[in-house]
Amino acid sequence: MKQGLHPESYRLVVFKDMSNGEAFLSRSTANSKETIKWEDGNEYPVVKLEISSTSHPFFTGKNMLVDTAGRIDKFKKKYAKK
Repeated sequence: MKQGLHPESYRLVVFKDMSNGEAFLSRSTANSKETIKWEDGNEYPVVKLEISSTSHPFFTGKNMLVDTAGRIDKFKKKYAKK
């Protein structure tokens, strides 16, 4: 494997699903200016997600409608029968 290909600045980051409030701690190189206090009492950078495996219909088995910025209304308006 080539040297220097992968980043070496991995750190613990909290990923928070904004559609249902679920959060999980993982290692990442993602940048974030915000922090959050985690269950262990430490502060970690937080990356906000629109959708994750805890809210995606494929993983949950539920058909949950997540309308972000009126995309569904825009689609219906665009393709409505005239």
